[in-house]
Amino acid sequence: MTRGFFNVPKAVNEPVKNYAPNSPETEELLATYKEMFNSNIDVPMHINGKEIRTDNTKNITPPHDHQHVVGQYHTAEKKHVVEAISTALSARQAWSSVSWMERASIFLKAAELLAGPYRAKMNAATMIAQSKNVHQAEIDAACEMIDFFRFNVQYMTDIFKDQPASAPGIWNRVEYRPLEGFVYAITPFNFTSIAANLPAAAALMGNVVVWKPSDHQAYSAQVIVDLFKEAGLPDGVINVVYGDPVMISDTVLNSPDFSGLHFTGSTFVFKELWKKIGENIHNYKTYPRIVGETGGKDFIWAHNSANPLQVATAITRGAFEFQGQKCSAASRAYIPTSIWSEVQKHLKVQTSELKMGSPEDPSNFVNAVIHENSFDKITKYIDAAKADDDAEVIIGGNYDKSKGYFIEPTVILAKTPTYATMTTELFGPVITIYIYEDSEWEASLKLVDESTEYALTGAIFSTDRYIVEKASKALENAAGNFYINDKPTGAVVGQQPFGGARASGTNDKAGSAQNLLRWTSVRLIKETFVTPQDYKYPFLG
Repeated sequence: MTRGFFNVPKAVNEPVKNYAPNSPETEELLATYKEMFNSNIDVPMHINGKEIRTDNTKNITPPHDHQHVVGQYHTAEKKHVVEAISTALSARQAWSSVSWMERASIFLKAAELLAGPYRAKMNAATMIAQSKNVHQAEIDAACEMIDFFRFNVQYMTDIFKDQPASAPGIWNRVEYRPLEGFVYAITPFNFTSIAANLPAAAALMGNVVVWKPSDHQAYSAQVIVDLFKEAGLPDGVINVVYGDPVMISDTVLNSPDFSGLHFTGSTFVFKELWKKIGENIHNYKTYPRIVGETGGKDFIWAHNSANPLQVATAITRGAFEFQGQKCSAASRAYIPTSIWSEVQKHLKVQTSELKMGSPEDPSNFVNAVIHENSFDKITKYIDAAKADDDAEVIIGGNYDKSKGYFIEPTVILAKTPTYATMTTELFGPVITIYIYEDSEWEASLKLVDESTEYALTGAIFSTDRYIVEKASKALENAAGNFYINDKPTGAVVGQQPFGGARASGTNDKAGSAQNLLRWTSVRLIKETFVTPQDYKYPFLG
């Protein structure tokens, strides 16, 4: 019997494994980590299902042990990018004609493989090359990626069921076609799940993709390629290239068949790509779709009715999980004078308990930042705060890159609300706090709204419902993902679709049907069963 709309498995969120000490899943993961850490992986590019190796390779080194080489990846020349484009276009005819049910089956199988035999390998690769601890790898590389695959299939099914009304004698229907051309996916280092979802979301809807992962995510990207291959993704549908981002992007964006950009990364790079697309607009066969999630300067705002321990916990988790390298990480906080001493007391206790070191030790809460350039940028701001009269480092502030790029969880107290670290995006374990007078809570909301160009995530804390409503209204444009009495991180697919506006992106909500619709071009078909044969309308008599 032909499979139909109503028997596609209903998506549910993948349970998070606890990885308790000495548990079987912990032992399996750490054994996999050790094996992969001591191996020498060779990561090729992937074009039309073929492994492409070049004379130009770069080492893969763990951020927490940067002198240790775990492998190398191969980088592209321009001819490889051209080949990836032509291969994708050649694959498009067959792939776009494949039933949506068959495409769904591939990604549902990928989800099941990842939930089972690929789980430890995907998590270990993420821990090694992206320096994520056990929990952060699990919720990202395993659970969120599984959720993306499962929920995207459900959303696709819902989209295809959305059909127009038909009048008597007429059948109206729509086809959700893939874009005409190919999609370019650029993915970041910080979330393995995002690296998989950006090319996969477009491919699920029948598109072909040229994918450029971050160089610092090449290890787990290779595991993703292996996963897709075992799940049955045909050759040429998703083609992977590494190397000079400017050369690759210029080559891709100069192609007349470029039809869409799916991007997560820096605001500046996204704007430059948008500019380049605009410059080339007369060369394209279609108007390209542009979807991007970029930077953030995410906030926590507390009212004097808030619970100080809850606020402190939100700061600790929101600012320091994965070394503050989440797009959603809490980076600035506004605390009223009356509860600050209590918040500070809890914050000092909590941060003093945080262990820092290699992800191989599951008791480490904090690991290394991604690379030396990031380390140097963050520590420059920490040193400036130590010297400036307008700021004070009240927690942490120490760092060491002799073995790994380690920076202590750091809290800066700003004496002015526009101090540099209150307004500048810092991708690291640093949060800056500004203390406001209780009576000026409404003015402080204006500071939150107007101090930065970003609008990705934000959180407010209050036990007064009137304050919650007023703050929510005042900050309606300040965050695409807005949290009440919770930290501003941890969006779950199917529960909190993710994305921000202003300089934080196009707010197309990854993990929702809205995002998938961006990778379709709708064709309306009207079929008339009894075709008129007389041109005259009744008004003509």
